[in-house]
Amino acid sequence: MIQSETLELLEWHRLCQHLATFAATKLGATAARHLKIPDSQTESEQLLEQTKEVYQLETRLTTGLSFEGIQDIGDSLERAERGGILTGDELLAIATTLAGVRNLRRVIDNQEDLPILTELVADLRTYPELEQEIHRCIDERAQVTDRASQKLGEIRTDLRRLRTQITQKLQNILQAKAGAVQEQLITQRSDRFVIPVKAPQKDAIPGIVHDTSTSGATLYVEPNSVVPLGNQLRQIIRREQAEEEAVRRLLTELVAAVKPDLERLLAIATTLDLATARSRYSYWLGANPPRFIDRKDNEIITLRNLRHPLLVWQQQHEQGQPVVPVDLLISPQIRVVTITGPNTGGKTVTLKTLGLAALMAKVGLFVPAREPVEIPWFDQVLADIGDEQSLQQSLSTFSGHIRRISRILEALGSKGDGGDGGDEGDEGDEGESNASYPILRQRSVQVPHASYPTPHSPLPTPHSLVLLDEVGAGTDPVEGSALAIALLQYLANHAQLTIATTHFGELKALKYEDERFENASVEFDESTLSPTYRLLWGIPGRSNALTIALRLGLKPEVVEEAKTQVGQATDEVNQVIAGLEAQRRRQETKAAEAQSLLQQAERLYKEVSAKAASLEERESSLRASQEVAVQQAIAQAKSEIAQVIRRLQKGTPTAQEAQQATNALNQIGQQYQPATPAKPKAGFMPKVGDRLRVPKLGQIAEVITAPDQDGELSVRFGLMKMTVKLQDIESLDGQKPEPVVKPKPAPVAVTPPPQSVPEIRTSQNTIDLRGKRVADAEYILDKAISEATGPVWIIHGYGTGKLRQGVHAFLQQHPRVNNYEPAEQADGGTGVTIAHIN
Repeated sequence: MIQSETLELLEWHRLCQHLATFAATKLGATAARHLKIPDSQTESEQLLEQTKEVYQLETRLTTGLSFEGIQDIGDSLERAERGGILTGDELLAIATTLAGVRNLRRVIDNQEDLPILTELVADLRTYPELEQEIHRCIDERAQVTDRASQKLGEIRTDLRRLRTQITQKLQNILQAKAGAVQEQLITQRSDRFVIPVKAPQKDAIPGIVHDTSTSGATLYVEPNSVVPLGNQLRQIIRREQAEEEAVRRLLTELVAAVKPDLERLLAIATTLDLATARSRYSYWLGANPPRFIDRKDNEIITLRNLRHPLLVWQQQHEQGQPVVPVDLLISPQIRVVTITGPNTGGKTVTLKTLGLAALMAKVGLFVPAREPVEIPWFDQVLADIGDEQSLQQSLSTFSGHIRRISRILEALGSKGDGGDGGDEGDEGDEGESNASYPILRQRSVQVPHASYPTPHSPLPTPHSLVLLDEVGAGTDPVEGSALAIALLQYLANHAQLTIATTHFGELKALKYEDERFENASVEFDESTLSPTYRLLWGIPGRSNALTIALRLGLKPEVVEEAKTQVGQATDEVNQVIAGLEAQRRRQETKAAEAQSLLQQAERLYKEVSAKAASLEERESSLRASQEVAVQQAIAQAKSEIAQVIRRLQKGTPTAQEAQQATNALNQIGQQYQPATPAKPKAGFMPKVGDRLRVPKLGQIAEVITAPDQDGELSVRFGLMKMTVKLQDIESLDGQKPEPVVKPKPAPVAVTPPPQSVPEIRTSQNTIDLRGKRVADAEYILDKAISEATGPVWIIHGYGTGKLRQGVHAFLQQHPRVNNYEPAEQADGGTGVTIAHIN
């Protein structure tokens, strides 16, 4: 009973109504309106996987899943099984449903990575032969066709012939008795062909009067000569009706023979429609798929920017106010959260939002919150929200709350005893399969077990969510506060999570006595005397009643008197809370500013990267075009040189011709020889504070640190800082910097050994110290030098230079080291030091 009360308090039925509007079929809408809460986490995860796969499938399709032709044929299947004869409309609905479900299966089979949906439709039978037989016998107007049976075809041929005879006879009478006829018209009354005759001249056309006009001036007469044909026509019509009924009876028997498969088909179609409705509703909400967490694994409940789904609907469809989201980040050790703050601040909305989010996750809906959405699977959601006053039951506000809370504690007790998990879990296998579809359950339709696994046994630990609004209110504040404290302590032991709103200040202190308790409050803007609906964590709410009263015009002396009655201690607590709130606002402002700066830096970094890429692309393009131009010039020069050679080869060359050829070749050389590059300007050495150009980036930068011995310096442009090499910069007037000449350390003057060992580098006399600390490096060096019989190659790399300095200092004071020097460039240069051992 308390679970149904909770659903009513959370307005779950409204959410189900909203979900039903996204269903494509009548059965899907009915299932959505009567949505049942699953009894196991496995079932909820299965429903979520269905929603995810439909969501994924509809993003691939241009028009989404189509349920065209699928109708509610459950009543027709029941009547067929009981021996009734289905109408043409009912048979046609069965045929279109078979075709519609077959199209659904075809769409799913043609897609990849949809294991849940593929398994759901794997064994689906759509009976195309039954569909073809129905369409052969029933036309689009739901009438039995002539081809349905040979006998029916013959009967209808006789009918057409007889109608033609009757019409011909009546036409002859109309022409012969034109003066007695009201109008040249043949019509029907009670399946009899008649003609309109003027009442005064009824004797002119003897026959049977079947009807009279409203004025009485016209009689509808069947002439005596046509009566025998009319009688014969009626007999043939009766035979036609009997044969049509026989055809429909045969089709009905075919339907009844496969009723179980058709019911399963109908259940699968409903399951797909409901999953599609969940997917489309989730997309409309801008929701994200939840992940069920286990708080025993120290996982945090994470619901950022959580919005109330009913308020979102109200905003979109009823021009409601913008929805203010709340952030719920609850640590794994927290069992009870008390929310304090002024009335109309959003405390109750927060309770309802969390309750609906937990229920939405259980039924396979996405949760309207920012990713990631992480929430436990609660076996029960129990709430005491609102006032349960009743004059008829003689219940006060306090009594109503206590009765409902008592039912909540009883429900927790039944779960704790290891029961079956609720009143709805004892329906047997059929109840498990059809729980989500009451209308199907009434017809004994078995929903496929692939979609609804058997629930697992309830866990021994508490897994319930309890929502309490104004806990302990409605009675003496002292006793109410004591009762609220005792109740929350009990719930901390028997429920996984409890969220309670209160005005009692004593509940704020529970956080400092028990680590399982946490405080939160709703923010209130004193300048506007209005709530902001934001939820603040870790800070208890303070009373604003006196401030509000003063601003609303209550006499100041009354407010001051009230402050003295409140007491100095309470005033100091409120001041402390006000200070915490101000500090929080300052931190939030700084965090927002830092976020803005970070976004600005990221934007500038992207712009610089894009410019650098553009410059590199432009340089590459220019280089390619220059190469093409050079190749063309070479080819042209070769052609002209070949022409000069051919002129010399013609006849006997003279000295004058040779001189002319020489002059021509010199001209060609001058024409195609590349211009001598301009002599670079004298170099310069950048200093701190100088402005220079970085050609690769196309930026003007400021020098922050002078070049080091490796020729590297730090520069800044805008908000970006980076390290560049001397060869990558130039002055603003185009000068290139002078290269840094690294001084080669003078070898230590030590007496050389009497016999020199050949300096051959091997893996045995090479030590790699990169990444080591100086202290660790000294230990390794000492061991290697003590065992060495020749020179030792020490790899220390470049880095910051600290490791290299430490190595050199150690070598300089080591008794076995004669001298040391940098390695050759091929062996690593200054990144490697050779130590000569005596």
